[in-house]
Amino acid sequence: MKILFDTDPGVDDAMALLMLARDPRARLVGITTVYGNASIDTTTSNALALCERFKIDVPVARGAAKALVRPVAAYPEMVHGRNGMGDVALAPAAARREESHRAERFIARMARRHSGDLVLVAVGPLTNIALALEHDPDIVEHVRAVVVMGGAFGVNGHAGNVSPVAEANVFNDPHAADQVFSARWPVTIVGLDVTHEVLLDTAYLDAVGRDGGAEGAFIRDITRGYEEFYNRQTGGGIYSHDASAVACALDASPFKLRRGPVRAVTGGIAMGQTIQAMPDSPVPAIDWAGRPQQSVCVDVDASRLRADFRTCFVGK
Repeated sequence: MKILFDTDPGVDDAMALLMLARDPRARLVGITTVYGNASIDTTTSNALALCERFKIDVPVARGAAKALVRPVAAYPEMVHGRNGMGDVALAPAAARREESHRAERFIARMARRHSGDLVLVAVGPLTNIALALEHDPDIVEHVRAVVVMGGAFGVNGHAGNVSPVAEANVFNDPHAADQVFSARWPVTIVGLDVTHEVLLDTAYLDAVGRDGGAEGAFIRDITRGYEEFYNRQTGGGIYSHDASAVACALDASPFKLRRGPVRAVTGGIAMGQTIQAMPDSPVPAIDWAGRPQQSVCVDVDASRLRADFRTCFVGK
């Protein structure tokens, strides 16, 4: 599967990128960076450095430094550290330089180059994808699918993580999310409803660090501060956000999907909330009328994903 990875590295982004580097089902053809877990300078530097570390030879294109409309929220240093990598030193890329094309133009170019085959996997704010749609609206005819890590629909008791109803990626640019969800291409949304079901506990992470060689040890190092942040919720361990989106892109069979148009709330106290209209609902849904049917993940075989992640991170 030809994948373009739109990312804001980010601890869990690094895990997802290692999965894309190692999973034989994936053919990574490019990376675009976006602000989110850190500034655009930091996320781009991290992406280049991770490519060098993981021996990934694909173009990296710098993307948006801010949202379409709303100001940039504070970067989540308490989650990802000041450098986005849990404050673990990441050697800067010595032999890699970013693409000359900006992310939105790079996305459009790759969509046409790999017409009908390209899957966009977006695990940060959706600003780059929305800008690509504005730059070249016809890319909807060329992109095979869009898989998004973002959103929260209240399934399995999981609501927002930056407000009672909003997940961080959508909250950071709700206008972009609403555009991406409303475009006429197939979108699958991998939200907190399922990523909070895929817990990688302390013993699991320790095993990755012990058995996964140099990269397993690196993953364990960068997840220590991340785990400390999540311990209050998990009792020990982390949620698998971005790697779950990669897993869904490669094989959606571990996930249960629910169909219906999706909107993102762009203002007010519910800003960033994602709402799916149910086709069989007796309640009027005027603001969803005419929008495309999209897929929302509402359940997951968590044990299967944990086994797949271990294969990528450890090799067995």
